Amino acid sequence: MRTTTEYQGSSILNLRGPQVHSMEQSSFENELDLFQKHISDRFNELCSVSNDELLSLCWVRKLLDSFLCCQEEFKMILHNHKSRVCKPPLDRLVGDFFERSLKALDVCNAIRDGVEQIRQWEKILEIVLCALDHKRNIGEAQFRRAKKALVDLAIGMLDDNKDSNSNVSSFANRNRSFGRNNGNRDRHYQQKHEFGHFRSLSWSVSRNWSAARQLQAIGNNLCFPKSSDLVASNGLALPIYTMNSILLFTMWALVAAIPCQDRGLNIHFSIPRQLLWAAPVISLHERILEESKKRERKNSCGLLREIQKIEKCARVMNELADSLQFPLSEEKGKEVRVRVEDLVKVCETLKNGLDPLERKVREVFHRIVRGRTEGLDSLGRE
Repeated sequence: MRTTTEYQGSSILNLRGPQVHSMEQSSFENELDLFQKHISDRFNELCSVSNDELLSLCWVRKLLDSFLCCQEEFKMILHNHKSRVCKPPLDRLVGDFFERSLKALDVCNAIRDGVEQIRQWEKILEIVLCALDHKRNIGEAQFRRAKKALVDLAIGMLDDNKDSNSNVSSFANRNRSFGRNNGNRDRHYQQKHEFGHFRSLSWSVSRNWSAARQLQAIGNNLCFPKSSDLVASNGLALPIYTMNSILLFTMWALVAAIPCQDRGLNIHFSIPRQLLWAAPVISLHERILEESKKRERKNSCGLLREIQKIEKCARVMNELADSLQFPLSEEKGKEVRVRVEDLVKVCETLKNGLDPLERKVREVFHRIVRGRTEGLDSLGRE
């Protein structure tokens, strides 16, 4: 199926005359077509998972991998057509994309803090496992210790739900950017942060920062390119719109999955359905929204599958603890072992999944920074 852009490009092609130009134009159109197809293929794969796999740690990493692949291919398109990118209207459209990508850096930092929050919950679960270690007899004292840890966990997760604007909690004072190794810039940031004058952009997120508002800023005025821009850019306006849309969806899905300040999923997300990649992206958007509306997920601090498992295990373990009488009967002892095994599986999943996710978010952050710097240099800006 040919897009509106391709038809516009064909009308330009007919005016060019020499065969060499026709061959170049054909190669150019194939390049743009492949970009659209590759995005469609990647998001069709992301969309093919079951609801149990959607929004899992593994799925979120795959989403970020897909974003990075899209970004790399987009970067090559801009590089291959640098002479066109430096001219109107592409210079304006590319500049707008880089401004949106700059706003995405704050989301990456907030997501990194959300990953750290989940780590804190994992540590509390490990206290429960230590108290209920199967290698020793489990008595009332062990259950009191486990119960206290479960209460701490419930309070921590409830705090995130009730007051998302301050949910950075105990580690807020070390909220920082992935670029912290630059000592001078770090000290400059810390001084500004201490005096309350720091404007939240790429270095960290302030206490009154809002994920919902940041997503709205990324999606602000994002619409399919005008016919005049498509013609003037010979179709290059389309991959820019495409990459803007993929950036917005990726950041939105991260905010949906991971705890962060003032989460909100109600952003305007309109994609022309005739685009190759529209169907899987729209489908994923709708499925994630449906998940957020489920009764058991409405008050959750994140839609990540592993968060749901933490909540379920904690609830079941709490209910079990309230029903026990000591000394434990053989039947109750077996039930405790089963619940502890469920908790072990959750902890192992978190232990194996959180570090790779954080590394992937870090990579996205740095690739956005590098791509923006190289892109602005190619446009002759400082």
